[in-house]
Amino acid sequence: MTSSDKPFHIYGTRVRRTSIEATDFLRRNDRLASLLPAASRMASLQKDVRLILPPMYANCEALAIQEGVLTLAVPSSAVAAKLKQQTPKLQAALQKKGWQVDSVRIKIQVGRSLPAEASASLKPSSLELPPTAVQAFEELGDALPASPQNAELIAAIRRLAEKRKKR
Repeated sequence: MTSSDKPFHIYGTRVRRTSIEATDFLRRNDRLASLLPAASRMASLQKDVRLILPPMYANCEALAIQEGVLTLAVPSSAVAAKLKQQTPKLQAALQKKGWQVDSVRIKIQVGRSLPAEASASLKPSSLELPPTAVQAFEELGDALPASPQNAELIAAIRRLAEKRKKR
């Protein structure tokens, strides 16, 4: 097996085994083998983009680079607005790495969301309070002076503590 025949991982794919199977499939088919350099180039670009941008943009993906225009996919307009502030830095850093990027285009693709691990950690069911925190809420509810202004707050704190005790 020569070095060009060895399987390699396409950076940015979530499952290493699947990406290796995909590259092996592309290599075996003469017509599809011509796609491998383009896939490798895009994987390399994606890797460089991820290294340059702060971690909060990890769910942004490089879609294409054509005629000096880099197109990035983002999951929401909020991410797009924040990413626009990073584009000059991204463009300059990519140029230093040898990429010919004259401008950056941001495309909102709502279907692209947070990775499954990140979205699972945001579910309310995963937000559990340790027993010491529940106890602190109970003590806070008891320590607040009983007044008309505090009545709703005390009731909310006690409901929170009671609800968390049951878990």
